[in-house]
Amino acid sequence: MFPFISFKIYKNAALFPFMELEAVFPLLKEIKNEEIKEKVKKCYEIAMERGKWENLEEIPFTLLIPNAYSYVKHVNSVAKMAYEIGKVRDDVDMDVLIAGAILHDVGKLLEYEKKDGRIVKSKLGRYLRHPVSGAALAMEVGLDDKIINVIAAHSKEGEMVERCNEAIIIHHCDFIDFEIARGEK
Repeated sequence: MFPFISFKIYKNAALFPFMELEAVFPLLKEIKNEEIKEKVKKCYEIAMERGKWENLEEIPFTLLIPNAYSYVKHVNSVAKMAYEIGKVRDDVDMDVLIAGAILHDVGKLLEYEKKDGRIVKSKLGRYLRHPVSGAALAMEVGLDDKIINVIAAHSKEGEMVERCNEAIIIHHCDFIDFEIARGEK
């Protein structure tokens, strides 16, 4: 089902099978719908292959903050915040919320590239920001329109469209994490 068997997830760690993406993003286990869960994994498989990534921990969550912490830490922080908000609301689809949180920045695996030992904007990244490329990946694997909305609308691109409830939550959690990280000294 998955063309490549394994990749490095953490620095100095053994190779993990792709199916253990739950070790990287623990809230993936909370997605009840197996079809959605598999499509989330497929998005990462495609993004890692196309972006030529082997280690998600080496990717900074942003290029706007010098020495930013990892993509994995950011995605998990956003997912945890969103999950806690989702648990107290009765107008949120938790599978959509969790999948959207885990995938909200998946387009960064195409927006960034490793060049001469540094992470920089890729050629594609100069033309398309990660909400657009991430939404395209989600569409490619057949994810629900609401999950696509979360990915496409979580950043400034979302100011031009209607956000579903789950996208509103992810948008705010993403910016909470970014603003606090930006303020850290």
